[in-house]
Amino acid sequence: MRFTKSLFALVGTAALLTGCASAEKKLGRGINNITEPFRMGELQRSYEQSYLYDGADVAGTQGVIHGINRTIGRTAVGAFEVVTFPIPSDPYFKPTNPVYPDSYKPGPLSTSTLETDTSLGFDGTGDIAPMFPGSRFRVLGD
Repeated sequence: MRFTKSLFALVGTAALLTGCASAEKKLGRGINNITEPFRMGELQRSYEQSYLYDGADVAGTQGVIHGINRTIGRTAVGAFEVVTFPIPSDPYFKPTNPVYPDSYKPGPLSTSTLETDTSLGFDGTGDIAPMFPGSRFRVLGD
């Protein structure tokens, strides 16, 4: 119990000294870096850059190996940043945002949570109730 109180006091003091904004940013950056093996952006980008600058022969070997190394490094740094998020530090990987291949530019997700007006028909282009068969009634007509 005494160790727990000491740990909370240490973390609280570190949070007060660093400020919440930098700790939140570091924690978010760490979680983002931990998900790199699922996103595989470093691997794809390294393969693509190696293919463009060095050729197809090099891309399949050096590009893939470089991408795997960057993926492992970004994941390890992300885990370290999650564990040490109350302690201030500069980002270890540049760029700090997720890396994607140059040929892919992610946009906002197209889900009913973000685009509710189209599935409800408020913009005049969607059906009123698309989940029901035969629902062809439009708000603003055809």
